[in-house]
Amino acid sequence: MTALGPFERRPRLAVAVSGGPDSLALCLLADRWARARGGAIVGLIVDHGLRPESAGEARQVAAWLSARRIPQHILSWRGAKPRAGIQAAARAARYDLLCAWCRAAGVLHLLTAHHRDDQAETVALRQARGSGADGLAGMAPVRELAGLRLLRPLLEVPKAALIALLEAAGQPWLEDPSNLAAGFARARLRRDADLDVVHLGRLASESAAHRAALDRAVAAWLAPHGRIFATGFVVLEQREFAAAPIAIARRALQQTLAAVGGKVYPPRQARLSPLLDALRDDRGARARTLGGCRILRRGGKLLVCREAGAIDHVIEPQAGVWHEWDGRFVVRVTGEVAGMQVRALGNDGWRQRARLPQPAMSPEVPAAVGPSLPALWRGDRLLAVAEPGSIVCCSTGPATIEARYRPPQPLAGAPFAAGRQQDASLRGEETFASGRGSLMLT
Repeated sequence: MTALGPFERRPRLAVAVSGGPDSLALCLLADRWARARGGAIVGLIVDHGLRPESAGEARQVAAWLSARRIPQHILSWRGAKPRAGIQAAARAARYDLLCAWCRAAGVLHLLTAHHRDDQAETVALRQARGSGADGLAGMAPVRELAGLRLLRPLLEVPKAALIALLEAAGQPWLEDPSNLAAGFARARLRRDADLDVVHLGRLASESAAHRAALDRAVAAWLAPHGRIFATGFVVLEQREFAAAPIAIARRALQQTLAAVGGKVYPPRQARLSPLLDALRDDRGARARTLGGCRILRRGGKLLVCREAGAIDHVIEPQAGVWHEWDGRFVVRVTGEVAGMQVRALGNDGWRQRARLPQPAMSPEVPAAVGPSLPALWRGDRLLAVAEPGSIVCCSTGPATIEARYRPPQPLAGAPFAAGRQQDASLRGEETFASGRGSLMLT
């Protein structure tokens, strides 16, 4: 845990607890660690509702934690479930529920119980798909999300040690039948493959160390040569971008496209490489698009903004409720919201905005950026533009709209390998990569 800090003086942690041996062992360890520092944890139990037994299992896990004086909450995935891609949908729903609870409760650290065997499986699956060094780094010990950090403190702990801990503590656990379901790739790997966990762990550590070094170099390059604006665009210095080492320029562009496009993952290398070559060539002047972004040259700079024509997200807002919009902003409309929608300003709205009584848009918002901003509409009539950093009154009644830029990934986050980088049994010592801070350019 020390390598994953910093933490508050009295740390508050949330632990995702499925009821399996991994998450229950993590819960016991985290509870002991937090109590020793005057802090506390809360167990978050997600009931996906995918099996008839799930509600009863969630109550059983809650009872186990209650018996150990560990506060807990059951979070239920409600609504229709997809017929295809159910594992991916369930994973996304689980993280949505967990993160929403943490943000609402002001808990900054969410712990999950991925362990050494999980890491080996991840690397093996990515190796089979031909992943590069980034993919072979496996799962990160620290992942920064909007408003909190996802921590995986057990990535070097074997599953057998976690089971031994529960047996010694007299703590029963649940077994999830989906872990052995033949229809899922990871389950087939567990059933059929004889993984060399030590070798795969070493491969992950070496790849993670390389990735962490690149992360630090990219953050150091972005600090003086990149600027991210609250209205959701990024400016990079063209000359410095062209002169930067290719690996740094590539990663900086990847991270910029993800932050501006509102994506968790950047575009694939096959599409990124031609764009990178074109942008590093001073002779090309035309605008280019990739990953839902437009890239333009403006006075010796590269302007990266959201491609307004690619935005199709429409919200019918609930009064006073923060809504995620376009993967980049959270927006809130207060007052009378009947018949209103939040959607992109667009080119038509960009022309209409001159008739609004609200103050003029900030001069630092380029014309290429304006159409991508969230706006309040009633039918085809523009009511207000939610320029982030301001609260805008609606021109037709007692309603206000506000927006905050909150992309799923920071422009430069914590280095990938924030935890222990080598197995002590292999090296005879413990080594740690520095990764205690992050850089969110504003």
